[in-house]
Amino acid sequence: MPDSSNVIIAPSILSADFTNLRGAIELAEKAGADWIHCDVMDGMFVPNITFGPFIVEAVSRCTELIIDTHLMIADPDRYIKEFVAAGSHQVTVHQEECKHLHRTVDFIKSCGAKAGVSLNPSTNVSTLEDILPDLDLVLIMSVNPGFGGQKFIKSAIDKIKKLAQLRQEKNPDLVIAIDGGISPKNAGEVVAAGGNALIAGSAFFKAEDPFEVVKKMKGVS
Repeated sequence: MPDSSNVIIAPSILSADFTNLRGAIELAEKAGADWIHCDVMDGMFVPNITFGPFIVEAVSRCTELIIDTHLMIADPDRYIKEFVAAGSHQVTVHQEECKHLHRTVDFIKSCGAKAGVSLNPSTNVSTLEDILPDLDLVLIMSVNPGFGGQKFIKSAIDKIKKLAQLRQEKNPDLVIAIDGGISPKNAGEVVAAGGNALIAGSAFFKAEDPFEVVKKMKGVS
């Protein structure tokens, strides 16, 4: 189980005010965030369209925090190099979309970024068992990807526990990130199950007091 004092908080700019993106990022920094999470959607793999490498590049000019880019797109290999060049420190692709996942993971690393793989709510963690030693990050989706503000799917807790057991056996340094419906109300349960990176969009950027959200999610208040 990860130490709650070392929990990584990653506000997702999907829920930020894009008319003041620099201000939103500065708010995340001041509140104690560790990463800036960029949700990239193409309208094909998921039913929504967000942004491309130009926004990631803009984010990189606003912060020294780790830029964590989540590619919810079809055939992500086409754009991995561009997103790394734009400033992504780590790139996560979807297991469901990669025909040759090991090749894609190697490609991410060859571009100079850490490699992550995400699983949709209906995808079993066992599908990553063989490649787990090669990964830096696994992102468990606790909502169906495509839109912010959704309700947390409780079955994600069991998936986190299963993945945490595999982490212990195969890759102790693996980061387990959780994305979807994360808030101070469920952060403790997620961390207790084995998660150590919490992606928060609406819970952070729509909160009355984002500073308090980070404190609570880190377990220090």
